[in-house]
Amino acid sequence: MSHSQEKSDIKNADMSGGKCLTAFQRKLLQKSLQEDLPASYQQRIQIMLLADSGKSQIEICQTLGCCPATVRHWMHIAHAGMAHLWQDCPIGRPKAVNDEYLERLKELLSSSPRDYGYPFRRWTVNWLSKHLAKELGIAVSDRHLKRLLKQMKLSTRPKSKNVEETAIQAQSSKILISDLKLAKMSDNHDFLPVNFAFVKTSDNHDTKSI
Repeated sequence: MSHSQEKSDIKNADMSGGKCLTAFQRKLLQKSLQEDLPASYQQRIQIMLLADSGKSQIEICQTLGCCPATVRHWMHIAHAGMAHLWQDCPIGRPKAVNDEYLERLKELLSSSPRDYGYPFRRWTVNWLSKHLAKELGIAVSDRHLKRLLKQMKLSTRPKSKNVEETAIQAQSSKILISDLKLAKMSDNHDFLPVNFAFVKTSDNHDTKSI
Protein backbone atom coordinates (compact mmCIF):
# COMPACT_ATOMS: atom_id res chain seq x y z
CA MET A 1 0.00 0.00 0.00
CA SER A 2 1.32 3.47 -0.90
CA HIS A 3 2.26 6.02 1.75
CA SER A 4 -0.42 8.43 0.48
CA GLN A 5 -3.09 5.72 0.67
CA GLU A 6 -1.97 4.90 4.23
CA LYS A 7 -2.33 8.56 5.27
CA SER A 8 -5.75 8.69 3.65
CA ASP A 9 -6.90 5.65 5.64
CA ILE A 10 -5.69 7.21 8.88
CA LYS A 11 -7.45 10.50 8.12
CA ASN A 12 -10.69 8.73 7.25
CA ALA A 13 -10.35 6.67 10.42
CA ASP A 14 -10.20 9.84 12.44
CA MET A 15 -13.14 11.46 10.65
CA SER A 16 -15.41 8.43 10.90
CA GLY A 17 -14.29 7.17 14.32
CA GLY A 18 -16.42 6.23 17.24
CA LYS A 19 -15.85 2.48 17.65
CA CYS A 20 -13.64 2.62 20.72
CA LEU A 21 -12.16 6.10 21.25
CA THR A 22 -13.70 9.12 22.93
CA ALA A 23 -13.74 12.43 21.08
CA PHE A 24 -10.96 13.67 23.37
CA GLN A 25 -8.78 10.62 22.73
CA ARG A 26 -9.34 10.77 18.98
CA LYS A 27 -8.40 14.46 18.82
CA LEU A 28 -5.34 13.88 21.02
CA LEU A 29 -4.07 10.99 18.91
CA GLN A 30 -4.60 12.87 15.66
CA LYS A 31 -2.73 15.88 17.02
CA SER A 32 0.11 13.71 18.31
CA LEU A 33 0.41 12.04 14.93
CA GLN A 34 1.40 15.39 13.41
CA GLU A 35 4.38 15.67 15.75
CA ASP A 36 7.89 14.42 15.06
CA LEU A 37 7.63 11.05 16.81
CA PRO A 38 9.60 7.81 16.49
CA ALA A 39 8.13 5.39 13.97
CA SER A 40 7.01 2.98 16.70
CA TYR A 41 5.00 5.70 18.45
CA GLN A 42 3.38 6.75 15.20
CA GLN A 43 2.51 3.14 14.49
CA ARG A 44 0.70 2.61 17.78
CA ILE A 45 -1.32 5.79 17.25
CA GLN A 46 -2.25 4.72 13.73
CA ILE A 47 -3.34 1.29 14.96
CA MET A 48 -5.73 2.81 17.49
CA LEU A 49 -7.17 5.30 15.03
CA LEU A 50 -7.76 2.55 12.47
CA ALA A 51 -9.33 0.33 15.15
CA ASP A 52 -11.60 3.22 16.05
CA SER A 53 -12.78 3.38 12.46
CA GLY A 54 -13.81 -0.26 12.59
CA LYS A 55 -10.84 -1.82 10.79
CA SER A 56 -10.09 -5.43 11.67
CA GLN A 57 -6.75 -6.73 12.89
CA ILE A 58 -5.96 -8.22 9.48
CA GLU A 59 -6.84 -4.99 7.69
CA ILE A 60 -4.65 -2.93 10.04
CA CYS A 61 -1.74 -5.36 9.56
CA GLN A 62 -2.08 -5.00 5.79
CA THR A 63 -2.38 -1.22 5.97
CA LEU A 64 0.58 -0.60 8.27
CA GLY A 65 2.68 -3.66 7.55
CA CYS A 66 3.11 -4.57 11.23
CA CYS A 67 2.85 -7.88 13.05
CA PRO A 68 -0.48 -9.19 14.44
CA ALA A 69 0.82 -9.17 18.06
CA THR A 70 1.51 -5.43 17.95
CA VAL A 71 -1.84 -4.67 16.35
CA ARG A 72 -3.67 -6.88 18.82
CA HIS A 73 -1.97 -5.17 21.77
CA TRP A 74 -2.80 -1.60 20.74
CA MET A 75 -6.31 -2.51 19.66
CA HIS A 76 -6.84 -3.79 23.20
CA ILE A 77 -5.42 -0.56 24.65
CA ALA A 78 -7.88 1.43 22.53
CA HIS A 79 -10.88 -0.74 23.46
CA ALA A 80 -9.88 -0.62 27.14
CA GLY A 81 -10.25 3.17 27.12
CA MET A 82 -6.54 3.85 27.64
CA ALA A 83 -5.61 5.29 24.25
CA HIS A 84 -4.63 8.63 25.82
CA LEU A 85 -1.89 6.78 27.75
CA TRP A 86 -0.09 5.69 24.60
CA GLN A 87 3.19 7.29 25.78
CA ASP A 88 3.17 5.53 29.15
CA CYS A 89 4.07 2.17 27.61
CA PRO A 90 7.73 1.97 26.51
CA ILE A 91 8.59 1.10 22.93
CA GLY A 92 9.16 -2.57 22.38
CA ARG A 93 7.37 -5.86 22.45
CA PRO A 94 4.27 -5.87 24.71
CA LYS A 95 5.02 -7.32 28.13
CA ALA A 96 3.62 -10.68 29.11
CA VAL A 97 1.98 -11.57 32.39
CA ASN A 98 4.63 -12.36 35.01
CA ASP A 99 4.89 -13.12 38.73
CA GLU A 100 4.89 -9.41 39.56
CA TYR A 101 1.60 -9.01 37.69
CA LEU A 102 -0.01 -11.94 39.52
CA GLU A 103 1.16 -10.73 42.94
CA ARG A 104 -0.10 -7.24 42.24
CA LEU A 105 -3.43 -8.69 41.11
CA LYS A 106 -3.79 -10.43 44.48
CA GLU A 107 -2.95 -7.20 46.32
CA LEU A 108 -5.54 -5.21 44.40
CA LEU A 109 -8.28 -7.74 45.09
CA SER A 110 -7.53 -7.57 48.81
CA SER A 111 -7.84 -3.77 48.81
CA SER A 112 -10.56 -1.27 47.94
CA PRO A 113 -10.60 0.60 44.60
CA ARG A 114 -11.22 3.75 46.65
CA ASP A 115 -7.66 3.46 47.95
CA TYR A 116 -6.55 4.25 44.40
CA GLY A 117 -8.91 7.15 43.79
CA TYR A 118 -11.77 5.27 42.13
CA PRO A 119 -15.36 6.12 43.15
CA PHE A 120 -16.61 2.52 43.33
CA ARG A 121 -16.27 0.02 46.17
CA ARG A 122 -15.58 -3.26 44.36
CA TRP A 123 -13.21 -4.20 41.57
CA THR A 124 -14.47 -5.45 38.23
CA VAL A 125 -12.41 -7.46 35.77
CA ASN A 126 -12.41 -4.54 33.35
CA TRP A 127 -11.12 -2.04 35.90
CA LEU A 128 -8.49 -4.47 37.19
CA SER A 129 -7.25 -4.86 33.62
CA LYS A 130 -7.15 -1.10 33.09
CA HIS A 131 -5.38 -0.38 36.37
CA LEU A 132 -2.74 -3.07 35.89
CA ALA A 133 -2.09 -1.94 32.33
CA LYS A 134 -1.57 1.61 33.57
CA GLU A 135 0.56 0.58 36.54
CA LEU A 136 2.69 -2.23 35.05
CA GLY A 137 2.36 -1.61 31.32
CA ILE A 138 0.92 -5.11 30.82
CA ALA A 139 -2.39 -5.13 28.96
CA VAL A 140 -4.49 -8.28 28.89
CA SER A 141 -8.04 -8.87 27.74
CA ASP A 142 -10.90 -9.20 30.22
CA ARG A 143 -11.35 -12.81 29.14
CA HIS A 144 -7.72 -13.66 29.83
CA LEU A 145 -7.85 -11.93 33.21
CA LYS A 146 -10.93 -13.98 34.12
CA ARG A 147 -8.96 -17.13 33.30
CA LEU A 148 -6.10 -15.97 35.51
CA LEU A 149 -8.49 -15.28 38.39
CA LYS A 150 -10.04 -18.73 37.98
CA GLN A 151 -6.62 -20.40 37.97
CA MET A 152 -5.68 -18.49 41.13
CA LYS A 153 -9.07 -19.35 42.69
CA LEU A 154 -9.86 -15.68 43.08
CA SER A 155 -12.96 -13.70 42.22
CA THR A 156 -14.16 -10.11 42.06
CA ARG A 157 -17.54 -11.16 43.44
CA PRO A 158 -18.03 -10.41 47.14
CA LYS A 159 -18.61 -13.40 49.40
CA SER A 160 -21.80 -13.09 51.43
CA LYS A 161 -20.64 -15.52 54.13
CA ASN A 162 -17.49 -17.45 54.76
CA VAL A 163 -17.93 -21.18 54.20
CA GLU A 164 -16.43 -22.08 57.56
CA GLU A 165 -18.62 -19.59 59.39
CA THR A 166 -21.68 -21.02 57.69
CA ALA A 167 -20.73 -24.55 58.74
CA ILE A 168 -20.12 -23.44 62.33
CA GLN A 169 -23.45 -21.62 62.45
CA ALA A 170 -25.25 -24.67 61.08
CA GLN A 171 -23.53 -26.94 63.61
CA SER A 172 -24.36 -24.57 66.47
CA SER A 173 -28.00 -24.52 65.41
CA LYS A 174 -28.16 -28.33 65.49
CA ILE A 175 -26.60 -28.45 68.93
CA LEU A 176 -28.98 -25.78 70.18
CA ILE A 177 -32.05 -27.59 68.90
CA SER A 178 -30.92 -30.94 70.30
CA ASP A 179 -30.19 -29.34 73.67
CA LEU A 180 -33.69 -27.94 73.79
CA LYS A 181 -35.20 -31.33 73.04
CA LEU A 182 -33.10 -33.04 75.70
CA ALA A 183 -33.93 -30.35 78.22
CA LYS A 184 -37.63 -30.76 77.55
CA MET A 185 -37.43 -34.49 77.99
CA SER A 186 -35.45 -34.24 81.23
CA ASP A 187 -37.88 -31.67 82.62
CA ASN A 188 -40.75 -34.07 82.00
CA HIS A 189 -39.02 -36.86 83.93
CA ASP A 190 -38.65 -34.67 87.00
CA PHE A 191 -42.39 -34.92 87.66
CA LEU A 192 -44.26 -38.12 88.37
CA PRO A 193 -47.67 -38.61 86.80
CA VAL A 194 -50.49 -37.78 89.26
CA ASN A 195 -53.92 -39.38 89.12
CA PHE A 196 -56.83 -37.80 90.90
CA ALA A 197 -59.74 -39.96 92.11
CA PHE A 198 -63.04 -38.99 93.65
CA VAL A 199 -63.89 -40.58 97.01
CA LYS A 200 -67.38 -40.46 98.35
CA THR A 201 -67.68 -39.58 102.03
CA SER A 202 -70.45 -40.31 104.45
CA ASP A 203 -71.83 -36.79 104.32
CA ASN A 204 -72.37 -37.07 100.56
CA HIS A 205 -69.56 -34.67 99.72
CA ASP A 206 -67.09 -35.64 97.04
CA THR A 207 -63.46 -35.18 97.92
CA LYS A 208 -60.33 -35.67 95.86
CA SER A 209 -57.63 -38.03 96.95
CA ILE A 210 -54.30 -38.93 95.45
